[in-house]
Amino acid sequence: MTFAVVSNGFADGPAQALRDHLVARGADVVTVFHPLTPEQGKTHVIGEYAGGRQVGERRIRLPLRPPSSFALDPFVPFLPPRVDVWFGFNPLACARGLAPRRGRRVILWSVDFVPDRFGAGTLPTRIYDRLDRACCRRADARVELSAAARDGRNARHALKGEAAHAHVVPMGAWLDRVPTTEPEGYANRRAVFLGHLVERQGVDVLLDALARCRVAADVIGTGPLEGELRDRAAALGVEVAFHGYVADHREVERILSMAAVAVAPYRRSNDTFTRYADPGKLKAYAAAGLPIVMTDVPPNARELEAEAGADVVADEATALAAAIERALSSPESWRARRAAALAYARRFDWNVLLGDLLDELDANPSANPTR
Repeated sequence: MTFAVVSNGFADGPAQALRDHLVARGADVVTVFHPLTPEQGKTHVIGEYAGGRQVGERRIRLPLRPPSSFALDPFVPFLPPRVDVWFGFNPLACARGLAPRRGRRVILWSVDFVPDRFGAGTLPTRIYDRLDRACCRRADARVELSAAARDGRNARHALKGEAAHAHVVPMGAWLDRVPTTEPEGYANRRAVFLGHLVERQGVDVLLDALARCRVAADVIGTGPLEGELRDRAAALGVEVAFHGYVADHREVERILSMAAVAVAPYRRSNDTFTRYADPGKLKAYAAAGLPIVMTDVPPNARELEAEAGADVVADEATALAAAIERALSSPESWRARRAAALAYARRFDWNVLLGDLLDELDANPSANPTR
């Protein structure tokens, strides 16, 4: 079997995990990764894998940055690879596999859901919805990150029996390789944040909280607010190491393992797609054995609170600072939360999640009644 994995973004996520899993199984794989954000530039990367290793790579530089470059994504590469199974990680990527299908199986893997992606009633939103609905109906199968996203998309597009069957595959972690915190890791008194530096992530609130509790921090990721956040940290006098975009996820995992508490201070907003998502950083935090301080925006926030030792608080600096101090105030409590996080993470091993999905897809090769 030969596979195509087509996605936007270069950070570690479901597309990269699927690539690594397939390559480890010795499959022939072609990957097409387009830039997702303006910071990721103008270069599109096409990789080829065979026999468990990479055998080729092409880089195509186009004149546009995201989001303007999205219109060009379906034409990179100009001639699509001939494969048996095509995984498209957004509607444009899926549509490229569907037109023409040429006998291949096409899987729509949706990494998020936003009810009004480009604003309520706007032309771009209507176009996006029409393409997304068509892919949901014509693909052989669908994959959603959460039940909330699956149900929200089904309701948005009025999908009933004519749509492809949707498999829910949450974000995972590579438990066989990820380093974990040491049992005395609480003594580091260091917080960590992983993610895109945009307003909805609440990193400005985190900086204000750090000024209140005098805890050092690592910030992994980049985005349009990076310069502003660096200036804010300096003005507040807090000790923050801004690592920018870290391409090697193993280095991300190493930085996480050196922290004492992980923070996900999402801002509460009705239009954030995080309400329907399964943020990958939360699984990375848990896999590292980190007590988590977070707001209740992600749909699994209360599950993490009940089962992974997370502390769910309001999205304001005083509450965030108090929760960070609580996490570090008692070695016994910290170790208990560490153990709970590690136990929770064991349910989300990428090898198990992806192996189960591929087995299900193999067992139902003609699951879509609209074909």
